[in-house]
Amino acid sequence: MATGFDKIFVLLCVFRIFWTPIQAEKHSLYYIYTALSKPVDLPGIYQFTAMGLLDDIQIDYYNSEEQKKIPKQTWMKEKLYEDYWEEGTQSRKSKEQWFNLNIDILMKRMRHSESDLHVFQMRTGCEVEQWGSEVFKGVYEYGYDGENFLSFDDRESQWVAPVYAALPTKSKWDNMPFLNQYTKGYLGKNCVDWLEKFTEYGENELRNGSPPDVHMFAKRSTSDKIKLTCMVTGFYPKDTVLFIRKYRTSLPEDETESTGIRPNHDGTFQLKKSVEIQENEKANYDCFVAHRTLKEPIIIEWGGNCQDCPPEIDLAMIAVVTGGVLVLLITVAGVVVYILKKKGIIGQTTTAETSNSGSNSSVDLQYVY
Repeated sequence: MATGFDKIFVLLCVFRIFWTPIQAEKHSLYYIYTALSKPVDLPGIYQFTAMGLLDDIQIDYYNSEEQKKIPKQTWMKEKLYEDYWEEGTQSRKSKEQWFNLNIDILMKRMRHSESDLHVFQMRTGCEVEQWGSEVFKGVYEYGYDGENFLSFDDRESQWVAPVYAALPTKSKWDNMPFLNQYTKGYLGKNCVDWLEKFTEYGENELRNGSPPDVHMFAKRSTSDKIKLTCMVTGFYPKDTVLFIRKYRTSLPEDETESTGIRPNHDGTFQLKKSVEIQENEKANYDCFVAHRTLKEPIIIEWGGNCQDCPPEIDLAMIAVVTGGVLVLLITVAGVVVYILKKKGIIGQTTTAETSNSGSNSSVDLQYVY
């Protein structure tokens, strides 16, 4: 039987899932650019990629191989004319050149070897939340090898350098008033305008959401234990509640292993939680899932038999997002940073210092739509 605390906690989680969207409407628009210092011989990894994310759903994409900005949502293709995609392609090509130039500058500044792999990233965009009055957040930040380097403070209209190596860039860019004014204007006006426009275009998809698909399975973990797993996939938006329960009592979070919410290739999300139990344990386990698209929670019971467990869902098509200041929700960046860490590459976050010939390109980066 569930404890009083367990019941209250579940009710609060369900309340948050179902009630928050009614009270507050929050939308975000981000653009993520990732450049590698050299090509990587791995499938799906390109020397330069760019993508747009509306409420964590990928809406457009560009890579250095196809060199074409393409829509990733049907409504984007239907609502925006061919000229938009042509202009976007030219803009992405210009940014690719700018990134290639500046990652070379950064490597020389950091005294990094050209034989090693390095990553230069930028994330820019805005979030708007309406709860009585509008709450706005603008983001313009850079990273090098997965670490923080430079970000823009839109309130003070100046750049913030958290590391010593970024000070030359901060000094140079702060002495370009037109650049800071333009950056502030983009975050507070242009980005918000495009956010509102895209939200209107994708209104049905964003509002209706996608219900979760729930699976519960087990596989052998050690000689006498099995790993019991709850997998929830295909849901949107990403706020969801998932518990593994024993006799309808939720297991403590510190007893379960969680992947965290991850993006799927189609713009939906997935979450997996697991717990190790004795193979001969006869307890009653189930998965408890609540989501805003559901009229009532989904409860899937485990039958107790591991011999005929369904195979674990293939996660090869799921893009992993890396953490830190550059939180990328369906990005190549996460994969690349993982590779760097595995190779033992340690770098400092960085924002590019443009050369005289590239200063106009830095302004062009403001045009992220």
